[in-house]
Amino acid sequence: MSTNLANLLYLIPIAAFILALHFLSNPAQARRGNQIGAFGMLVAIVVTWIKVGATSWWAIAIGMAIGGGFGAVAARRVKMTAMPQMVALFNGVGGGAAALIALGELHRILPEAGRPKIDISLAIALSALIGSISFSGSMVAFAKLQELIRGRPITYPGQQLANLLLLAACIACSVALVSGVQDEWLLWVVVGGGLLFGVLFVLPIGGADMPVVISLLNAFTGLAVAASGFELENNVMIVAGMLVGASGTLLTMLMGRAMNRSIGNVLFGAFGQVSEGAGAAAATDGGTVRSASADDVAVMLAYAHKVVFVPGYGLAVAQAQHDVRQLADLLEEKGVEVSYAIHPVAGRMPGHMNVLLAEANVPYPQLKEMDDANPEFSRTDVALIVGANDVVNPDARNNEGSPIYGMPILNVDQSQAVVVLKRSMNPGFAGIENPLFYNPKTVMLFGDAKESIDRLIEDVKAL
Repeated sequence: MSTNLANLLYLIPIAAFILALHFLSNPAQARRGNQIGAFGMLVAIVVTWIKVGATSWWAIAIGMAIGGGFGAVAARRVKMTAMPQMVALFNGVGGGAAALIALGELHRILPEAGRPKIDISLAIALSALIGSISFSGSMVAFAKLQELIRGRPITYPGQQLANLLLLAACIACSVALVSGVQDEWLLWVVVGGGLLFGVLFVLPIGGADMPVVISLLNAFTGLAVAASGFELENNVMIVAGMLVGASGTLLTMLMGRAMNRSIGNVLFGAFGQVSEGAGAAAATDGGTVRSASADDVAVMLAYAHKVVFVPGYGLAVAQAQHDVRQLADLLEEKGVEVSYAIHPVAGRMPGHMNVLLAEANVPYPQLKEMDDANPEFSRTDVALIVGANDVVNPDARNNEGSPIYGMPILNVDQSQAVVVLKRSMNPGFAGIENPLFYNPKTVMLFGDAKESIDRLIEDVKAL
């Protein structure tokens, strides 16, 4: 296949990727967007397979079998609770692949052409550095989300200075590579330094900021893949990488805005490190925790005019999304108005709650984003919080000493009553205590979220 014909056919996956992003912006059309994106990738692989000819078709076939098989099995078997980990893992694999392409291209070019052109050298240096940072950083994010290492920030004295010096050394090696020092070992130093920097870069970031980190690392991977496209002179990789890089960057900025924090504060603020005294402060305000039985909560829900469900990561852990939908259907049969309030950073990855509730076929019009949900709490009889903590913490409005002060939250405390489904009084993933639990309007229904909702379903049916 000629290069011109291949580039012409590559327009199909390029158009498919753009359409996929368009459809993914709407939950009702997200499945179609995924299908279009997958079709575009299939076309890109087939065109590449034909283009390279018989010299490498078997290698591509083996790669497709291994990668496609692993992806299919993982996508079908992974639980919704592990979806953020899978996203981090797959994203890291993309960054690692870009770094390997850089190493392979330099190893191929040096014996054939000696010194590569400056634009190719720059692309090799960028994909190696950014890709290796994305790979190791995503692996650390995966480990934090999987709780293989603790979610709290892991810091050490002089960490920011050490990280800055390490990054500067990697950039200096990259500049030397681009400037004409075409020794292969120099690129290995860049990759090794990038891997170390990725680890040290993500370790000090608290678990509550993992959605932002995953989004940022996704942008890194996109940029690394785009740079790899310049190395291989592959238009699909360039366009796809820039689409991922641009969308990941915009999403990172939007999520930072949703938390009322700068990206610099997210990345370098060690958020969650200073939360040890928050619980004592809340408890000494004179408030007490009131627990309720499932019978009492069922009566509150069944005789309410409006109920708002507020999902959090605890809903994903308990795999209770289908039970929540069943409870909502029962309440609607009794004439109760039901909706779901979604905070932009609820869960552990961007859009986590939307994906979770979509799996349970919750009607899309009932999913209210924060800006649309907050005005409705003043006329809400019961706000039912299922596993959320930090996104409903009133300290974000009232306590200037809180690490989350200034972060927009769901104003559930403006409801007539608040019910919190929670296993215990332990703080959330960010490690910050929540004074909402001591509010006179609030009652706690302790236990596993799925079991608690099952009891509520039975009690509501009995009324």
